[in-house]
Amino acid sequence: MVFIEQLINGLRTGSIFALIAIGYTMVYGIAKMINFAHGDIIMVGAYSLYIFIEKLNLPPVVAVIFTMLVCTILGITIEKVAYKPLRKAPSLAVLITAIGVSYLLQSVALLIFKATPIPFSTFIEVPALHIGKITISGITIVTFIVTTVCMILLTLFVNHTKIGSAMRAVSEDKQAAQLMGINVNRTISITFAIGSMLAAIAGILFISQYPSLRPTLGTLPGIKAFVAAVFGGIGSIPGAMLGGLLLGVIESLSKAYISTELADAIVFGILVLVLLVKPSGLLGKNRIEKV
Repeated sequence: MVFIEQLINGLRTGSIFALIAIGYTMVYGIAKMINFAHGDIIMVGAYSLYIFIEKLNLPPVVAVIFTMLVCTILGITIEKVAYKPLRKAPSLAVLITAIGVSYLLQSVALLIFKATPIPFSTFIEVPALHIGKITISGITIVTFIVTTVCMILLTLFVNHTKIGSAMRAVSEDKQAAQLMGINVNRTISITFAIGSMLAAIAGILFISQYPSLRPTLGTLPGIKAFVAAVFGGIGSIPGAMLGGLLLGVIESLSKAYISTELADAIVFGILVLVLLVKPSGLLGKNRIEKV
């Protein structure tokens, strides 16, 4: 029973990692950059939800929609202001800019909300499900449903829409896609918008499980989601999903059966082993770079 409960807990946490990892992998696949500010968009989403519900007393559904809107606009703004001017710059300059944007968002949150954690009770009130001796909490059920729906919709969007086709074309060859009449800048902006919207959803689910707001709350899940994206094969959406779920399960089982303190070390150790055997990740493709 303990194993099954830990497995369910791991899949719940892994589902959130997967949502965040998809944002990393989509941006990398299309813009060929790592957006290290992605984890902080989760933080912005959590604080936005807090303001809309606790301060403005908006209904939860309206608050969730506005939270997704805030993060989407923020993602597009970051791309336009910070990353677009560096489209042809060396990757090191883009990396430093991404880290700078991350610290900027954290500093603004620290200035507005201060460093003291703010308690935030969840608005998700779904009764737990009892199957024999196993109890699945309402938040876990909601997390599974929301992440499954998001992943199905994203897969359909990428594979069966005109914009999705453009995103796949840009990820394969940006210049060739431009010659075929695809608006590369707009495609990259849409990618940031989708990734940021998923980060908002992940932030809402995360704060529902860990009800404490602080300016650095997005840092650790952001790093773990980045590890999940690399684990599954960065640039691959199915890889990000698989990497996130596996990471969550490994972390949960490590905490239950080995050591809570060693759980993160075990997760990163397994990542290193996987990359030594398969550097492109579990579902990543090996690419030959021309020189």
